[in-house]
Amino acid sequence: MADELALDEVVRFTSDLIRIDTTNLGDGECRERPAAEYAAERLAGAGLEPLMLERTPGRTNVVARIEGTDPSADALLVHGHLDVVPARAEDWRVHPFSGEILDGVVWGRGAVDMKNMDAMILAVVRSWAREGVRPRRDIVVAFTADEEASAADGSGFLADEHAGLFEGCTEGISESGAYTFHDGSGRQLYPIAAGERGTGWLKLTARGRAGHGSKVNRENAVTRLAAAVTRIGEHAWPLRPTPTVLAALTELAAVYGVEADPADLEGLLHKLGPAAQLVEATLRNSANPTMLEAGYKLNVIPGEAIAYVDGRYLPGGEEEFRATLDRLTGPDVDWEFAHREVALQAPVDTPTYARMRAAIEEFAPEGHVVPYCMSGGTDAKQFSRLGITGYGFAPLKLPEGFDYQALFHGVDERVPVDALHFGVRVLDRFLRTA
Repeated sequence: MADELALDEVVRFTSDLIRIDTTNLGDGECRERPAAEYAAERLAGAGLEPLMLERTPGRTNVVARIEGTDPSADALLVHGHLDVVPARAEDWRVHPFSGEILDGVVWGRGAVDMKNMDAMILAVVRSWAREGVRPRRDIVVAFTADEEASAADGSGFLADEHAGLFEGCTEGISESGAYTFHDGSGRQLYPIAAGERGTGWLKLTARGRAGHGSKVNRENAVTRLAAAVTRIGEHAWPLRPTPTVLAALTELAAVYGVEADPADLEGLLHKLGPAAQLVEATLRNSANPTMLEAGYKLNVIPGEAIAYVDGRYLPGGEEEFRATLDRLTGPDVDWEFAHREVALQAPVDTPTYARMRAAIEEFAPEGHVVPYCMSGGTDAKQFSRLGITGYGFAPLKLPEGFDYQALFHGVDERVPVDALHFGVRVLDRFLRTA
């Protein structure tokens, strides 16, 4: 079991990493190197030989391997990203890059996404070094750049240019799973991510006839774009339950003592109450308009108008997604992928999933572990190019009323100290037996 120093270190490391501003605006100006140097120094202090790798100067990744006791066993990838999304200090109660610890809570951007998990990994590895612990299988630890944008400087670069560092890895764990979900009626659920919707960020371009704003214009690019955006925003995507989501619904139905009828998914969601939040966003594809660009003067009709749409598609749902966008955009609007990544699905009947479940149940016996599919995406998409099956497993035991999902990219992001202690214990237990 992780020692007392590991419990102290996970809090300190979380706070320290938050204070290193690694804001990623998506414009290429982010510099993860100071955080990478911090992580590499602590890995080296645990007797490892971390490699620091860059595609672009300052966009630094760290990779290290811990040798297991069974050379015939497949290796496990444990990864976390070092960059964070922007935060405006004037919106926060505590400065977002202070890493301040107040009333048993660590505050700041990255506290849940995902410098907390980075700190847990470092704390567990260092605890093992002090105890002389070796895991059963090789464990590859990776801290990546650029996850909050395209991952081109991070996991994409590692997968494409340094695949040899991940030799033998067949499974991986990272963010967005194994946290406490309170359903409001006293039950505590612990969802483990076993899938991700695909990423389809779209650029729509409408072209028309430029002209004077006072004249009739039946070929107005803005009008054409607005009509297409409205159709996309109002489209009701059909339900398409995937195996991961069906497994989640089956286990949730068992927890709540209701029938899991695949023919009446809407009725089942209603019976699950607040717990339906874990699956409702991943029962279908989605496309949400997010940005508009058009015109340069009020009395000039532009010849071109552009919109951006955040699209997501289920495993097996990309063909339907493309065909639907062709129909919704119509003949006067072109669309293309501004960024595209695959959808993922992981089995929930494996020894690794069972060990994750057992680790949570040991420290949260009152909880109910269930699988779920993430509505967004992680670095697991890029690592899947190497044949690595990804799970979301960043354990946190959270108090009632603590809205974990709302804090992702939200204001006043924070994590309780007790949750970090729980995370270290569970992660340590899982990785020793994985």
